[in-house]
Amino acid sequence: MKAALVGVLLAIAAPSAGAGLQPAQFGALAFRQHPGAQVPLDTVLRDERGRPVRLGALLANKPAVLVLEYLHCPNLCGLVLSGLVRDLKAAGLQPGRDLQFVAISIDPSEGPADAARARAGYLGKDANPAGWHFLTGPEAEVRRVADAVGFRYQFDKTIGQYAHPAGFVVLTPDGRIARYLLGFEHDPATLKTAVAEAARDQVEPPAHPLLLLCFGYDPQAGTIAYTAMQALRIAAVAAVVALALYLLASIRRERVR
Repeated sequence: MKAALVGVLLAIAAPSAGAGLQPAQFGALAFRQHPGAQVPLDTVLRDERGRPVRLGALLANKPAVLVLEYLHCPNLCGLVLSGLVRDLKAAGLQPGRDLQFVAISIDPSEGPADAARARAGYLGKDANPAGWHFLTGPEAEVRRVADAVGFRYQFDKTIGQYAHPAGFVVLTPDGRIARYLLGFEHDPATLKTAVAEAARDQVEPPAHPLLLLCFGYDPQAGTIAYTAMQALRIAAVAAVVALALYLLASIRRERVR
């Protein structure tokens, strides 16, 4: 229910400018799953302090969760990251002790200062920073990692956004893809199992396909797609209002009792 509601709200909040990327192209941006594939451990990126780091060195013989995102994303990236942080905590998994947390920005305009702010924001004041890595770097290096995990993304100049799939991968200690977790909500028990299996070098089959794009699509005015989107927005607003009225009525009935 929560996921559906978030999807509705994102549709309502989409930018007003017409997007260059069209629905017929969305399918090409789904994850191309490669369980067991090796990520390029010699990839060199920059950490939150601007220091060059090799991806393989960050794993430190531990399993890892690897998220590709961009830190100024107005859509789902924040939900994927915050959901993963929350689920790790709920699963009793601590980066630095049980696994490595690796978030790589796909936006080459983002740098160490952006990564440092994001890292501080997601960790909070009391978290142990060990094992938390927010990385940025040149497009060529990031593309190497994205291609290895089958993460397709495309920049839409019309609205200034990246379109890409929502989800992340779990890596074995030697940097092979152990499992795909698609979307932005996952059972902590499933996450804990995925990390434990990755630690044992166990590779799982591809996840059930899920095309959930992080992208604020808004078709051009005057098209059938635009009319359909407007109708969807009106229906979404009506649904939210109806839900609010239902909850208000329920609260009043409880008070009467």
